[in-house]
Amino acid sequence: MPTTDPRPAFLLVHGAWHRPTCWAPLQEALTADGWQSRTVALPSGGPQGTPSAGMYADAEEVSARLRETAGPVVVVGHSYGGFPITEAAGDHPNVTRLVYLAAYVPEEGEYARGMHGIPQRDDLEGSAPGFEDPRSGLYQDVPEDLAERAIGELVEQSVRSFHEPLTKAAWRTVPSTYILCEEDRALRPPMQEKMAARTSRIERLATGHSPFLSAPAELAALLARIASAED
Repeated sequence: MPTTDPRPAFLLVHGAWHRPTCWAPLQEALTADGWQSRTVALPSGGPQGTPSAGMYADAEEVSARLRETAGPVVVVGHSYGGFPITEAAGDHPNVTRLVYLAAYVPEEGEYARGMHGIPQRDDLEGSAPGFEDPRSGLYQDVPEDLAERAIGELVEQSVRSFHEPLTKAAWRTVPSTYILCEEDRALRPPMQEKMAARTSRIERLATGHSPFLSAPAELAALLARIASAED
């Protein structure tokens, strides 16, 4: 059913090793301010069958959620989530903006591991190891109880997701904003700066890699400003 709310909804796309539950504090903050949001459960995260799900399967899942959503949508991708949103969003005219939250902004032909100088693998089955110390790398500024819960919710991530190359770069045709996390230890700020240059606009947060847990109210307010802005 079409919505009468002129404001866009948010589609929140998590990063590698995560599940949609990571967005809960941010969703609560968005709801409190009257914004609607939905999440996507990327199939590359979690126990993998054979063959394992990769970036293309993740992009199709993003597309499925966009097809189900009436009205305008702002798509927010965190970290690895920048890949599937870049692959998928250009095919959906209801997407009004892409937001890259400490995320990859790939060109056609680039793949996640390759952006770190790692060669493509021939064998793409199985799961990739996660962070040895997620408390320090992902959640250094997250309150202890939330960080403990987030670490407990981390899952396996398919190798395939990191090695399938992008075929379509939605940021070339869809307005895009990069939120650079200035204290990030997982995706370092210099690399974020380089990728952010591909987007239409850059915003900054003085947080680590996971502001949806460490600063949900601040992030919600920033997303609201981004969604309301006109290029």
